[in-house]
This record gives sequence, structure tokens and C-alpha cells, in this order.
Amino acid sequence: MTEPIRYPTFVAFSSGVCIARGSLPTVALEVKRATDAGAPRAIQVFDAETSEPLDLDLGGTIDDVERRHQLDDAPMPSHRTDEAVRPRPARGRPRTGVVSREVTLLPRHWAWLAEQPGGASAALRRLVDEARTTHAGRDALRRAQERTYRFVSYVAGDAPGFEEAVRALYARDGATFAAETSEWPRDVRDHALRLAAPVFEPEA
Repeated sequence: MTEPIRYPTFVAFSSGVCIARGSLPTVALEVKRATDAGAPRAIQVFDAETSEPLDLDLGGTIDDVERRHQLDDAPMPSHRTDEAVRPRPARGRPRTGVVSREVTLLPRHWAWLAEQPGGASAALRRLVDEARTTHAGRDALRRAQERTYRFVSYVAGDAPGFEEAVRALYARDGATFAAETSEWPRDVRDHALRLAAPVFEPEA
């Protein structure tokens, strides 16, 4: 099954206020305008889903910024599917998308893998696929906690109730998290609650 293409969304905050949300060019233009207008504090830009911070290149004119960030606004994962850029198929075995990388294991692990149907590579792929299915919920929970912590650390590290909110986040205590973030700037609080929502969902 092909992994769905995700077009990343970005969000920008200035003094606790969300000043832009959307595609990279949209956010870059709003940040450029706010900066040129003399924004009182540094503007922080994040990937809205992962909370990874982003440094924008705001040099030049508005048109320069728009053009520059339109080129960077690629879908993730960036799989090119147009026929014009698809390479001609080579003779021999078809390409399967398999990537070769080094794996370091103990001798007993290699011995066990060698006994599995299809060999070591096939066995490792089966183990990874089984783990992805078995632990999908746990992995999604961990990612939600990590992205929430990353965001609040950047924008609310000095806010009242920060440490208590973080403890509640990892304890999966939604009521306490909401209470401790209630005095934060509204936009920061709302974005943190959205990021953390999967953490506080009842377990199946």
C-alpha cells in the first residue's frame, strides 16, 4: 500500500499569538510582513504536525520570499510520480524500493535469521512490519507526547504551570494538562491541546 502524501502545514507564533498557519509560502509571507512591520519579538515557526522548528530565509522582497519558499514547499514524503521525471526501467530485476543499510547484530541473532524462510532480509522485514502493526498505538502516543513537549518547551518554557503540564502530559492526565495550561496565551494553549489530543484519548 502506498504511503499517503502529506502536504506539510506550518504555524508561526509571535508573543504567544498565532500569526499564520498554512503552507510554507503562506506562512513565510506573513512572517516577512510581520517582521518588516517591526514585530516586537522574534517569530517562531514550526511544522504544525511534528513541532520541528523552522528557520525561514526572509531576505529580499516579498516576491523573493514567496518564490523561494514555493520551491521548498514539497509534499512529504516527496515521491515524484510524473511520467516525465520517472527513469526508464533498467533491464534485470524490477526495482522494489528496498534500501540497503548496515545492521549490527550479535552472532546468535544472525544464526536465528539464517534459519528463517527467505533469509535474513526477508525475516527482518517481517519482524519490522509485525512490530509496526502491533505497536502502532504506542508509537502514535509517543509521537504525540514528543511533538507536544517540543512545542511547549519552545513557546511556554517560562509559562506558569509548565512543569506540571509536562508531567501531566506523560502521565496522560488530560484534566491536569488542561488546567495547568489554562493561563497560557490562548493560541499557544489551543495548539498544545490539539497536539496532545491523542495522548488523552481513552485506550481501546
